[in-house]
Formats: sequence, structure tokens, C-alpha cells
Amino acid sequence: MLAFILHLLGAFLAIMNPIGNVPIFVSLVEEFNEKVRMKVAQKATFWAFVIGSLFIWAGNFIFHFFGITLPAFRIAGGILVFLIAYNLLRGKTSRQHHPGEEEHEEADPDSIAITPLATPILTGPGTIATAMSFAAQRANIYELIIIEAVFGFVCLLTYFCFVYGETISSKLGKTKIGVITRLMGLILAVIAVQMGIEGIKEAFYLASGITSK
Repeated sequence: MLAFILHLLGAFLAIMNPIGNVPIFVSLVEEFNEKVRMKVAQKATFWAFVIGSLFIWAGNFIFHFFGITLPAFRIAGGILVFLIAYNLLRGKTSRQHHPGEEEHEEADPDSIAITPLATPILTGPGTIATAMSFAAQRANIYELIIIEAVFGFVCLLTYFCFVYGETISSKLGKTKIGVITRLMGLILAVIAVQMGIEGIKEAFYLASGITSK
């Protein structure tokens, strides 16, 4: 169980990248006072938690409703997560995670908290794919609660990173944040490849009528 929790924690930390997203948050709220910044951080992480939770708990229903198989989702999710990881490894930002300046220009604090912070920066396609992939293979509510708790912990950690964003950004500097981002990219790439391998293996079992172990 501990290994499962650590796997979850590593996956959500890598895909949400709390420290790596600090400069993005700081640049979006630099014109606001401290009280408003805290409010934006609170709303962004709260709605990220709500969106992620929706896909954790409704993942199986979505699969059945659209006729999606878990192997297909794992393969597609693995490709998507790998593309995000590839951008992180190269030190580039994915447009799915970091929209252009024009997309948040003239936005008020409340709208910034929802878009682009809550989604797609924190709960973008990669986060949703990761959450649904974990949730879809769990058979009991206890394991779903663990997934929810770990995701909530990462959202809480992200909140504190945002609240102390300027301090973290100034202490670490762009170079160290870049190193952390690349490390998260490497971890994410490994997770993505693992998702793809499991998806291909299960697709083979499904096609040949063999039960996956």
C-alpha cells in the first residue's frame, strides 16, 4: 500500500509540478496585492481539486458511457503525458499547461484562478488522464479515497507554493526551478512509458482473449 501511495504522490507531483508552476503563478498575479494573490491561490487549488476529484470518482462511468476501454485510455493517456514530459525535459512549456499571454490578458483575479490556473495549468489533460488511469483500475472505494487524499495533498502543497511563490522564486532562481522542472519531466516520462506498456499489454490480452495478470 505504501508503494501505491508513493507511486501516486510521484505521479501527481510530476504532472502538477507545484514548484515549476510558481513562476507562472507569480507572473499572472504580479499586479495584485497580497490579499488578492492569496485568494487567487486558494480558488485555483480548490477548483483544481474539484475538477480532479470529478474525474477520479466518475472515471468508470465516463469509460462505460463512451465505450472506452482501459487499455485504449492508458495508451492514449501515456502518449499525451509523454508529450508533456518531453516539453518539460527540454525546458519548454506545453501550451496545454501554459496558455499564451493573450488568453489571460485583461482577466480579473477570479477568472485567472479558474482559467488558466485551475485548468489547464493544474488539472490539464495530463492530470486528468493520470487521475482516471489510477482510478479506473481500482476495485474498491478505499483505494479511491487514497487516490483522492493524495491528489488533495498535492493540491494543498501547490497552494502553499503559490502563497509563498515570490519567496520560492527568489530563493531558488530560474536555474534551480528549471532543474526541478526537468527532473519532474523525467519522472513523468517514465510514468507515461509505463502507462503505455501496460495499455499495450492489456490490449494484447483483450484481443487474444487472455486474462491479464
